[in-house]
Amino acid sequence: MKIFINKLIPEDGMKILADSGIGMLMPENPEISYDEWIGYCQQCDAILNIGAYKIDKQFFDLCPSVKAVSLFSVGYDQVDLEEATRRGIPVSNTPDVLSKATSDIAFLLMLMVSRLASFHTNQVRLGVRFKYFNPIANLGQELYGKTLGIFGLGRIGLEMALKCKAAYQMNIIYHNRNQHPDLEKQVDAKYVSFEELLQQSDVLSIHANYAPEHHGKFDASVFQQMKPNAILVNTARGGFINEEDLYEALQSERIWGAGLDVSDPEPMLPDNPLLKLERVCVLPHIGSATVEARGGMARTAAENIVAFVDGKPMPTCLNPEVYEKS
Repeated sequence: MKIFINKLIPEDGMKILADSGIGMLMPENPEISYDEWIGYCQQCDAILNIGAYKIDKQFFDLCPSVKAVSLFSVGYDQVDLEEATRRGIPVSNTPDVLSKATSDIAFLLMLMVSRLASFHTNQVRLGVRFKYFNPIANLGQELYGKTLGIFGLGRIGLEMALKCKAAYQMNIIYHNRNQHPDLEKQVDAKYVSFEELLQQSDVLSIHANYAPEHHGKFDASVFQQMKPNAILVNTARGGFINEEDLYEALQSERIWGAGLDVSDPEPMLPDNPLLKLERVCVLPHIGSATVEARGGMARTAAENIVAFVDGKPMPTCLNPEVYEKS
């Protein structure tokens, strides 16, 4: 068995792989092209993949030797899971280990936008001097007792709700495809329709799994239904938001502000007009960027590979029905 790792992962994961004796193939330069990536994958039985190259029908056709895919991420929108399942190929991800870290970023973005932190930091950096006290200029807003709307109350959404409930006694509402009574009890959350989520949320935080049908879901028609004081937070996937419509909604004060850890495309282009707005904070997809979270992701991804090589089911397999078939 030989596996391909396209980028170096934290030491915890590398040690698990090394101790298992699995043959590993890794490029010297992690910034490889799609064609180079395919060339490496064609030489291996499994891949531990970091990045956004599509793992779809074309990939499986070009790389028939690949019998398992271990993703170094929670999201799996880059994978055609149906095609992998049809071919009997298990695909795994890294859930749980980054829920707290990613929710920290959502909470941070909410705070930074609500108090115009990015704008004020830039003012200091630019050497702007406030010559006199202006009691009505550049005011933020407080969050105490306001309503947090969660689009996608899963592990990360729940952690965000817990933080907001504890810190600001916020009321929690959420919208999912399916209702989650067990999670509702933990944060006293109320299930609402998507329209009600838009109409009632003072802060709307996106935590759902991304799928193609969600592309541009948050567009002009959605922003028209939101409160004028609403803050939109996105730590899920950039594709959820139509950024042109978001810019127009912010410019026209249809909504109040936005905090983004993800964008479409990534990284956000430096000429994106969103970056010039006072009530916008943009981070470069750092939701899982902690020693603890990335270490946990590395261990989980490596353990999935070792399980595959040992002929066992991957612990966090996304399509466990492949084992039922076999």
